[in-house]
Amino acid sequence: MISTNEIRVGSAFIVEGEPLIVQKKLGQKGGRQGITVNLRVKNIVTGGTKDLGIDAGEKFQEVELESKTVKLSYIDGDDFHFMDQETYDEVLLGRDDLGDNAGWISPDDDYDVNVTYYEGKPVGIDLPTQVVRTITYCEPGVKGDTSGKSLKPATLDTGVEVRVPLFCNTDDRIVIDTREGTFVERAKDK
Repeated sequence: MISTNEIRVGSAFIVEGEPLIVQKKLGQKGGRQGITVNLRVKNIVTGGTKDLGIDAGEKFQEVELESKTVKLSYIDGDDFHFMDQETYDEVLLGRDDLGDNAGWISPDDDYDVNVTYYEGKPVGIDLPTQVVRTITYCEPGVKGDTSGKSLKPATLDTGVEVRVPLFCNTDDRIVIDTREGTFVERAKDK
């Protein structure tokens, strides 16, 4: 069983007999009735997507997914081509299959990812918790502002826009939390 607070992008579970995989966390709302977590999910069997609101504390039957280690070879439009590290077979996933995870990977990355399979069909990927990306554009940093409490938009090398502290500049390498898509720190590999 998987509870609502354990659900992340790439988690798979069954709701009303349908096997679903989470593509995006849309946020949560609180009120008199409790907290509702809003997700964008994809039906693994039919391929249809929908938005789903689930109550905090609910438990669901987890879908058993197989996993294989792969490396991203190249991106062709909306198609992501991976190579199985054991058999050297190509695995093809579309941008829709990857959901938010598509913005955190690049063929230039040194790390491997795991492709998840449902009944022999590739349905998504599992990424490391943190990845390093390069800022390709943001407004110039403000000297002396190191608090990190104020944020500004920045475009990454994968084309995704994230919010970063004011002290970040173009060409800075930063660490991103792939679960929430948030800035963690500057990369220490300079």
